[in-house]
Amino acid sequence: MVTLKNQAELDQMRAAGHVVGVTLRRVADAVEPGISLAELEAIGAACIKEHGAESSFLGYRPQWAEPPYPATLCLSVNDVIVHGIPTGRRLEDGDILSIDCGAIVGGYHGDAAVTVPVGQVDDAAERLMKVTREALTAAIAAAVPGGRLGDVSYAVESTARPYGLLEGCGGHGIGTAMHEDPHVANTGRPGRGMKLREGLVIAIEPMLIESGGDEGRTLADGWSVATADGSRAAHFEHTVAITADGPEILTR
Repeated sequence: MVTLKNQAELDQMRAAGHVVGVTLRRVADAVEPGISLAELEAIGAACIKEHGAESSFLGYRPQWAEPPYPATLCLSVNDVIVHGIPTGRRLEDGDILSIDCGAIVGGYHGDAAVTVPVGQVDDAAERLMKVTREALTAAIAAAVPGGRLGDVSYAVESTARPYGLLEGCGGHGIGTAMHEDPHVANTGRPGRGMKLREGLVIAIEPMLIESGGDEGRTLADGWSVATADGSRAAHFEHTVAITADGPEILTR
């Protein structure tokens, strides 16, 4: 069921989104060759706690997952597209790292992700991250009252190609649950799908695959989804409210 948020609810979601934005910046600022994913996880957990919020991810267990998610952040390196579990792995110069964070304030969630370079990366990695960020920007611009959900999906796809888009995965509604209706696909046709209305809040999250393939595979930890062919991936996400004045990014 799709729920529309009133102003009081949007205020809570702005507060949650602020915590997410601050946490992502703090973790991204700490990224450098030699730091471990576990150390970045600790930075993120401390930041969320410092702001009086709770993690959306820690202990989360959707129907498809066998173990609950064991961490505060999703940290996905190189060919891992999404849901990477923080471990003792140390980052190396030339890696790219996707950082995904969710936080709860007053019972409402915020959810966002960025992909950052580790040290010096090659031109192909820079372009992959740039186009993924551009796909998110284009999709946000399409999230206006009176538009259609397919407009948002088409904005992602038309910007992202010829990169791959992880099949079956995309964004989602968000509010008192981290994942609500509607599903926000990363592929679609303009002018199709649900009509966008004021008060709808969605998380838009392009996940691009460098090789152009769309397939992924779940790793042995039951959570991490990697590219099927070992190529790199990038992930950017914002929580966005549809308002009379246009799309409002809540996770700054």
